[in-house]
Amino acid sequence: MPDDKPWTARQEKLIAAMPKVDLHVHLDGSVRPETIVELAAERGLTLPAGNAEGLLPYMRAPEDCRSLQTYLGTFAFVLAFLQDGEALERVAYELAGQAAGENCLYMEVRFAPQLHTGQGLSLEAVIGHVIRGLKRGESDFGITARAIVICMRNHGAEDNLAVLEAAAHWQGRGVVAVDLAGDEACYPAGLFAPLFRQAGKLGLPVTIHAGEAAGPDNIREAIVNLGARRIGHGVRIREEREVLELVRAARIPLEMCPISNLQTRAVADWASYPLRQYAEEGLLVTVNTDNRTVSGTTLALEYRKLIEHCGVSVEAIAGFVRNGLHAAFIEEPVKQKLLRQFEAACLALKLGAD
Repeated sequence: MPDDKPWTARQEKLIAAMPKVDLHVHLDGSVRPETIVELAAERGLTLPAGNAEGLLPYMRAPEDCRSLQTYLGTFAFVLAFLQDGEALERVAYELAGQAAGENCLYMEVRFAPQLHTGQGLSLEAVIGHVIRGLKRGESDFGITARAIVICMRNHGAEDNLAVLEAAAHWQGRGVVAVDLAGDEACYPAGLFAPLFRQAGKLGLPVTIHAGEAAGPDNIREAIVNLGARRIGHGVRIREEREVLELVRAARIPLEMCPISNLQTRAVADWASYPLRQYAEEGLLVTVNTDNRTVSGTTLALEYRKLIEHCGVSVEAIAGFVRNGLHAAFIEEPVKQKLLRQFEAACLALKLGAD
């Protein structure tokens, strides 16, 4: 792995101007602390701190985060404030604005609707409110945004089947895919093959969290038996050559989230982060934020860390963005329009192939 390199003014300028793509970002992991303060005041809910800065310890992964389980623990605090339609629409709208503010061309926002039904919202209503927020964001901020609906590993088959059916209800009207998330180590992908066979019957594209807190067997299962067309994270592919070759041959894009991957200890440090190796081996790498608030990140910060610590060039970053557009679960005419916008911007920035 290359030695750390300094961040230059030219790189900063190019990264700021480059159109970006975020295929893997969780709604409840990207809520602004300021918004929680306001939502709590409006709903008469008690907070452990009275201002946004004071809430950060409850909403951001600790500096000494040692596992995915610890990382996921930050989500419980926020969920209490996301149980009504107005709140869901607001945070979806604001997330679109956050992304557009750093020149994000396209994003896919994922969330588990069953986690937002505590005050009586139906699964279909939860999805509808998030989509309405994203659509307002599209109109006001000029970004293109779609939704990915999550099934949870720790939920029963009947509950997750209801989520798939709700997602199918909104497919083509904002929902573009379904996902499986949660504690990967305790709930391996193979347990969910029957569920995702049903997703296939409903015509729902699939992405699966795999190879983050558990090994490459989960990645193989996700592709072969769950029908995954993309893999969330996939950091541990390198542990089994056969799985790496499967991912490469099937051209399965990886939704890598560097800062989050270090926080969850999917890798020990930047020196062992495999993104550049995967790209050089011909895997389709994309770079994403995962959770903007929980990880304290942006797309620009993710790119900067890769340049500084992994020896990645700005041209290579542009290639990862291009991969993201090609991998997007979006209708083809819109995808082609976005690709044309991206290529025109790269030409204006004089960003060719790496």
